[in-house]
Order: sequence, then C-alpha cells, then structure tokens
Amino acid sequence: MGSSVRVKEASVITPSEPTPSSVLALSALDSQLFLRFTIEYLLVYNPCPGLDQAATTARLKAALARALVLYYPFAGRVRPRPDGPGLEVVCGAQGAVFIEASADCYNVNDFEKAPKTVTHWRSLLSLHVADVLKGSPPLVVQMTWLRDGAAALGVGINHCICDGIGSAEFLNHFAELANEKRELLLGLRPKQKPVWERHLLNPPRGKQTRVDSASHPEFNRVADLCNFMSKVSTGLKPTSVTFDKRRLNELKRLARCTSQPGESVCYTSFEVLAAHVWRSWARAIGFPPNQKLKLVFSVNVRNRVKPGLPEGYYGNAFVLGCAETSAKELEERGIGFGSGLVKRAKERVGNEHVREVMELVWERKACPDPVGVLIVSQWSRLGLEKIDVGMGKLLHVGPVCCDRYCLFLPLREHCVSVKVMVAVPTLAVDNYQLFMRASHL
Repeated sequence: MGSSVRVKEASVITPSEPTPSSVLALSALDSQLFLRFTIEYLLVYNPCPGLDQAATTARLKAALARALVLYYPFAGRVRPRPDGPGLEVVCGAQGAVFIEASADCYNVNDFEKAPKTVTHWRSLLSLHVADVLKGSPPLVVQMTWLRDGAAALGVGINHCICDGIGSAEFLNHFAELANEKRELLLGLRPKQKPVWERHLLNPPRGKQTRVDSASHPEFNRVADLCNFMSKVSTGLKPTSVTFDKRRLNELKRLARCTSQPGESVCYTSFEVLAAHVWRSWARAIGFPPNQKLKLVFSVNVRNRVKPGLPEGYYGNAFVLGCAETSAKELEERGIGFGSGLVKRAKERVGNEHVREVMELVWERKACPDPVGVLIVSQWSRLGLEKIDVGMGKLLHVGPVCCDRYCLFLPLREHCVSVKVMVAVPTLAVDNYQLFMRASHL
C-alpha cells in the first residue's frame, strides 16, 4: 500500500525573512525523556473542484516559509545542552521539510472509518523522525493529493519544542497564511504573538524540595502481574467509536448514578468519557483482578502555575494527571467510581504539584513506567478542526498512525461530538466495542 504513494519532491523550507541566530534553552518540562518523539497529525480535506494543485502546493510552501519567521525555532535543530541537564534549540534557519506526493490508493471515503492497520496511513507522512537529537528537522509537512482530488496534509512536530496547544496555534497561523481569503481579513500576524520564555517552567537553581513520591503516581511503578506490555501491545487493531452529545449526557447520568457516597456528581465530558474508555479497555483485555491500572492524561497548567504563563506560550505546559485503581475495582464499581478518580487526579494539579514535577523530571530524570498504563490525549480541544488552508472542507482530523495510546478527536461538523481512537489487541476488539457502545453494561 505504501508504494502507491509517490513522493514527487522533498524540499527544505527556510524562513522567508531573516530570523535570530541563537541557542534557546528548552524547559524542564520540554526536556522530559518521554517527550522525545514526534506528534504526527493527519488532516484530510474533501475534494475541491477546480482547485489548481500545483498552485496550492506552492502556496502552502510559501506560507510555511512565512510561518517560520515568527516560529523560527521550528526551523532549528534540537540537541542536548552541553553545560547541564536538558535540551536546547540551535536556531540558524536550518529549515523544515516539505514533501509533495500523490496517492492513487486512497480517496476521501477511506478516512471515515478507522485505518485497517496501525501503520496503514504511514506513507502520508513518509519522513518519520524517530530521534530529533540526531540532527533531524523538528518539523515535517507532507501534502499528498489523493485519487479523487482530495488532499491529505500530514504534519510531524517534535514534542520537545511544543505541546498540543502550541502545535495547534502554529498550525492555525500557518493555515491563515496559506488561506488567501482569511489572510486578507486577518493580516499577516497570528492572533497572539508566540512566546518562548521557557525559563518559566524550570525549577529554581540550587533549591531542592522534598517530594513525596506517593503524590505523583504517574512516575511510580506497579507490579506486573500479567506480562502487561505483551498483553496490550501485541497484534493491535485500530478502533474508532464516536460519542455525540446525547451519548455523552448518558455517560454523565450513569456516572452520577454510580458515584460513591459523598462524591461530587458534577463531571465533565472528559472525565466520564475517559473513565468509560478506561473501564471498557480494561474489561475487554481481561487483566487479573488485583492488577494495578493507571489512566494517565495531560493537564494544561498555563493557568494553574503562579504566576500564570503568558498568552502565546507554546512550549510544553502540561503535567500528567494519573488515576489509579485495581482492575477489579474499575470494573465492579462502575463509571462513577472511575470518573471520580479522574476528577480528583485533575484537582491535584496545582502550582506546588507542577513545581514538584519540574524537580522530579529535571533532577531525578523521573519518567512514567508503561506497566499498567492507558494514556489518553485530548486532541478534541486543541482547535485542530479549525485549520483551514483554503482547500475546502476539512473531513478528518487524527493521527498518522494509530497505536495503543487513546486519542479523543474532534469532528468538524459537530463541535460537541468526540471520536475515540485507540488500537487494542485483535482478540479484544469485539468486546471493547461492545462495552464502549453499551455503556449500561
């Protein structure tokens, strides 16, 4: 299948104007060991009759060059700091990569369901940067024209430089520059100027606080009672289940009915959906009753640290929330129990908690252990569905490759609806989908 995607040209795109030549330090949160990978987005646009493909590709390349003027670290290169812990970006306008391609193996309808395999769409971002520290570009964009005139825009952004919110802000700025009609209305500058200021999320020099590891379960190991990684990573098959407003409200009702005595019964859509996915996944795979399980998810700290971070801060400004319980409790005590665990995990994240995380990852190189863990990432609140590059209607937003990390994805036409995408072991797929759809079970 991958051989049917033909790469026409790969170009290095540099900023269209002179940019500062400097070395910028990344923060303690940016430099975490588990963030040294590439966030890979796949945006699919419906066919746009009469669209000049060559002119559109040229317009996107020019827009990328202009976007790199304000976001010039994306044109730099990441390396370890030579004089201490952490990473830094060498900014010398080295450039991002833009790939032009065509594919006669896909049409727009292929993206309405989950991919057939975990790597089925891999060729739609053919340059996969496995290790940005080896001198690879932190930003790769691929425009692939599909058989029916639709377009797939694959984007890879290294996680060391930004988080999901920051990457979405960059992509929306790039899109506004590429969309000639919107550019006339909005001008050349983004709605808010990008802010670097990574020192704001570093622990104070020379000051160490005593951190209670029990208050940070995301970094603690649990006993492996079932050969966990083999159980959850072997023979994976992608799945996709959509929850509209009605189904989300049904989950909230069930969560209220199954909450613990004295528990707050006001849950957000994220809390109930995360708990429902976690419980369905665990039940379908079938862990031993006493296996400790964790649900790990990102918590935006831009307004949780003191002082708050400035608008436009596009670095990694999140820490991991962590809900933890046994497989038996997760199943038997219902969605309200799980929702309460998720809610309390979010509420633990305050200024002091964030400062402790910075010290743990900076001084002690703390890193989450994968045993017992399901990771949920909420892409549905990033604004990815608003990325309008002037190629018509956006049909699909999702990852390039589907894996065992669960994503909450936006639906372009239904702002409240959420698509849940995760790859589960093939033998567990039927039960997982049954539990996801029959939330009363």
